Amino acid sequence: MKIAILGAGAMGMLFGGYLSKENEVVLIDIDQTKVEKINKDGIRIHEPDGTVAAFHPRAALSAGGLGEMDLVIIFVKSMDSKTTLTANQRLIGQGTLLMSLQNGCGHDSVLKQFAALERIVIGTTQHNSSIIEPGAVRHGGGGKTCIGSMTGDGSNLGPVAATLNRCGIQTGTTDKIKEKIWEKLFINASASALTAVLQTRLGFLAESEHAWRLVCRLIREAVAVANGDGMSFDEDEIRARVRGLLERAKDGYTSIYADIRDGRRTEVDSISGAVVAAGRRNGVPAPGHEFVVSLIHAMEDIERAGRR
Repeated sequence: MKIAILGAGAMGMLFGGYLSKENEVVLIDIDQTKVEKINKDGIRIHEPDGTVAAFHPRAALSAGGLGEMDLVIIFVKSMDSKTTLTANQRLIGQGTLLMSLQNGCGHDSVLKQFAALERIVIGTTQHNSSIIEPGAVRHGGGGKTCIGSMTGDGSNLGPVAATLNRCGIQTGTTDKIKEKIWEKLFINASASALTAVLQTRLGFLAESEHAWRLVCRLIREAVAVANGDGMSFDEDEIRARVRGLLERAKDGYTSIYADIRDGRRTEVDSISGAVVAAGRRNGVPAPGHEFVVSLIHAMEDIERAGRR
């Protein structure tokens, strides 16, 4: 397949590297240093077992001259999605599938401005990745990737799932992608958000009694909000899943952690903010998540104010 990945960040490089095993992959990023590094030395993925794998997809600053793709995967931050897709819309033809594996929810509202609903793919992944240096990422841990069509008919997703699986990314399809989005949101709006606030690795949240208590409170609120939206999640089951992930990816770092560390804007509005928005819509309060959203924005403000 001809695949373009928009955003050569930690997850873009992880998926771009793996998919280049059997596909014609190009990563598009506006960072010239990053693009030159990938084209010169490829992508190095440091695996959890200590091994390092090297891959050599292409990288480019723009879509110029690349033609239409079979699949476009967007891995930029949610607030940059529309700008990025506008700049690269020549990649999207009548037969192109446009897929988001971004954190949070609500991405389809942007994607449907660039592709017909039946060609929009929304997905979640349990893979975790962080940047070591330009062209190198640390794979903090794996797991399942799930993709689905916004129309509920995933009959056209077979080739995408097949190539992901052959390239080492365990992938399944579902006609209940909204439930899967919530399942990923439980993790991001509890554990991931707290790694940003506490500036720590994932495993610490399971190791610290006090941190785990905070995770559990945020899970409790998020499950109540989701069920108020017509879902039927079991809080104990979700809590066990989150704890299992923290233990499996104990040395992993999240993208929102790195954003706060490096003074960048975060995607908290499409993560914890999505829980708050759903709660306001269906009347289920989520005060813990409201606090986290304000706290992370305050941490962003500290950086903009020069840490005064």
